[in-house]
Amino acid sequence: MAGDWSDEQNDAIVADYFAMLGDDIAERPYSKAEHNRLLQAVINRPRGSIEYKHQNISAVLKGLGEDWISGYKPAFNFQASLVDAVVRWLNRHPDWLAPATRMAMGSSPSALREEAMLWIGPPPTHSNAPLPDELEQMTLIARKYDVAERDARNRALGRAGEERVLAHERASLLAAGRTDLAERIRWVSHVDGDGAGYDILSFDTNGSDRLIEVKTTNGWERTPFHITRNELALASERREDWRLVRLWNFAREPKAFELRQPLEAHVSLMATNFQASLL
Repeated sequence: MAGDWSDEQNDAIVADYFAMLGDDIAERPYSKAEHNRLLQAVINRPRGSIEYKHQNISAVLKGLGEDWISGYKPAFNFQASLVDAVVRWLNRHPDWLAPATRMAMGSSPSALREEAMLWIGPPPTHSNAPLPDELEQMTLIARKYDVAERDARNRALGRAGEERVLAHERASLLAAGRTDLAERIRWVSHVDGDGAGYDILSFDTNGSDRLIEVKTTNGWERTPFHITRNELALASERREDWRLVRLWNFAREPKAFELRQPLEAHVSLMATNFQASLL
């Protein structure tokens, strides 16, 4: 069967993909070939077409800042209707993120301590950017469905990310022999509430402040994020001390990079709302 996929076909393959993804995240055995064989009978599409559509779904999830099956490498140039189908599934399963967050945090505080040190890499740059067409598709999806706002509203994800960075900061100072500084680390957003312009007060090994704002996503390293006016103001006021730690791939294997001032050297800042006062 040639031509575009119907909504019913898209919904069926998306549901099947998420069934496999759930098994994949939980490290339960499953057979891609068996899933494909059963789908062929349901949606009347050949094996190769189904395989490629699974890769398309991976690309859509990447654009949405969600986890995907690593065995299905993202393939681009997909139908807009496929994006709609993935979003429909996510809207019908609003608790999808919760189990992934629990797994990422580990089963116990001791497990968190054992894996306390994060992989901290360099920020994304123009030199390692995806192909322009791919990046444009990812950007359009992220803007249309406001992925940054979704992550910002996910309080459980944000809190888990902050706790992960907190553990990393403590472990780093302890490894450097600065137990005195590790004991002074403060989870500001948890103890004092939001509004300080940063989440964690930590320290460099020389004792200087590290005012850390944490932004967490289950998506890839280029998933957009929100930054508040208050955070920008503090970043400008405390240029030498303020850092933004971007935590990504959180549901599977958390990784991070660190941004410092000037932020404009790393990100494009776009105003998304304005305060209106009556004349």
